[in-house]
Amino acid sequence: MPPRKPESGLKRVSVTRSRSMLSSGRHSAVLPSVLTFAVIVASGGLLLLIEKGMLNRVDTPSPLANGRRPDFFYMRQQEPAVDVESQFLQEIRNRTIRAMCGQRNTPHSVWSLSPLQRKTLLQHILVNDEHRFLYCYVPKVACSNWKRVLKVLSGALAHVDVKGRMDHHADLVFLSSFSPEEIRHRLRHYFKFTFVREPMARLLSAYRNKFGEIKAYQRKYGAEIVRRYRKGHAKDGRMAAGDDVTFTEFVRYLLDEDAERMNEHWMPIHNLCQPCAVEYDFIGSYEQLESDAAYVLERVGAPSHVRFPERQTWYKPVTKETLHYYLCSVPQKLLRELLQKYILDFSFFGYSLPNITTEYCRH
Repeated sequence: MPPRKPESGLKRVSVTRSRSMLSSGRHSAVLPSVLTFAVIVASGGLLLLIEKGMLNRVDTPSPLANGRRPDFFYMRQQEPAVDVESQFLQEIRNRTIRAMCGQRNTPHSVWSLSPLQRKTLLQHILVNDEHRFLYCYVPKVACSNWKRVLKVLSGALAHVDVKGRMDHHADLVFLSSFSPEEIRHRLRHYFKFTFVREPMARLLSAYRNKFGEIKAYQRKYGAEIVRRYRKGHAKDGRMAAGDDVTFTEFVRYLLDEDAERMNEHWMPIHNLCQPCAVEYDFIGSYEQLESDAAYVLERVGAPSHVRFPERQTWYKPVTKETLHYYLCSVPQKLLRELLQKYILDFSFFGYSLPNITTEYCRH
């Protein structure tokens, strides 16, 4: 299959507008942090390419799509407004994805994925035909709230604040339910978006939620993890409750799991949403959830009364300090192996690797 032709990742902003924003004094304060972020992403991507032996085959993407005027220049100019930093992050993320997806043997369409990969992907893409969009949901990245939004748009819910237990399958339309031709049509013509999150923060969120609060996960996964990884437990013959899994035991379990067969709550994001096989129009960040969600809702033409839900009062945020505490509780060797297992999520979506040095963990 021929390689995908490079496109600019920002289909909603003209080059002229981006340059004018750069030159604007009121936005100058954001440049240092953005440039630092760009350096971090670039260095991380280079390390990965060197590790994979792929650097000599990578072509640097042209700023103007090989000299021609980018496709987004011709799109309608009445697109939703978006801040400069978000534009930069999108451009950096899109260029990184294009470079990494340009490697040989990388699947460039849904149909070049393995049957298991394709099944996982299609079961995670939700469809709204009225507003013509596809949303690839990632567990632990505000997907419950996005599902509420989809249900309101379809009329299944009156509003996003309806109380009650969330059914993650009822009244939702999955791309897997369509024929191949119908899938091709929607992938070609609908607005496609997903949301991502710092990989270790997402893992920690899943660990705290599933093993600290959900009995079904404690019985199905927790008990097995304790049996396999807690010294001395297998010999005493007792049945583990699975409600006291340590984070280190969870990490050992993840390292032994096949990434393509993991539970969706800790499966790597790139395995769930396949950014090389699906050309997403927008990849939002959990870290900028409010502004990115507002942009998507305006972009898909959602009615003005439909808003993105506020976080629940019981929500336990993963703070920088909390993440530092848990990561530093894991032996260094295991932590390095864990980062390697999720390295493509860091690289694809522009997240810098956490500082896990012994000296840093002492503080």
